[in-house]
Amino acid sequence: MAVQAGRSVVFVTGNAKKLEEVIQILGDKFPYKLVSRKIDLPEYQGEPDEISIQKCKEAVKQVGGPVIVEDTCLCFRALEGLPGPYIKWFLDKLKPEGLYKMLAGFEDKSAWALCTFAFCPGKEQPVQLFRGITEGCIVEPRGPRDFGWDPCFQPDGFDKTYAEMPKELKNTISHRYRALTAMSDHFTQKNATNII
Repeated sequence: MAVQAGRSVVFVTGNAKKLEEVIQILGDKFPYKLVSRKIDLPEYQGEPDEISIQKCKEAVKQVGGPVIVEDTCLCFRALEGLPGPYIKWFLDKLKPEGLYKMLAGFEDKSAWALCTFAFCPGKEQPVQLFRGITEGCIVEPRGPRDFGWDPCFQPDGFDKTYAEMPKELKNTISHRYRALTAMSDHFTQKNATNII
């Protein structure tokens, strides 16, 4: 099942801020209309790629057509990549202050943010993954508290956390931006031949 120009693709999210950011980053570069839909997907466990693939396959079953799902990880080097795909639960319980305090006993405060977008055109079709990574470090939270762990992640080369940055700047360096660029480039190239 190919996605033809002018068709829509379901982006599985119930997070309005995430949808807003994705649309802002993609702009008019993306050749398909994104339609958001909140679907309760199981919280899979495992490595980031495995989780993304499972989430995408389940979303395709529920939607019955082309879907995009996103999975975000925040990985601490001192903790061998944890919390990783479980960051949502850590953030829910600990807040940005607790994430920062988790590294109190470690000299290494470096971290990386990983975003994976998974696309599947339909049932029984392969899942394609598009990844973006931004290196940085975990700092004492600064800035607005309206978007996840942004207050405690400071990307390398900047003196501001994601939360302190203007959205226009964050959306040119973030892990989500890098993954979306990879996905958009793929779709744009394939759109010329109408095959995805």
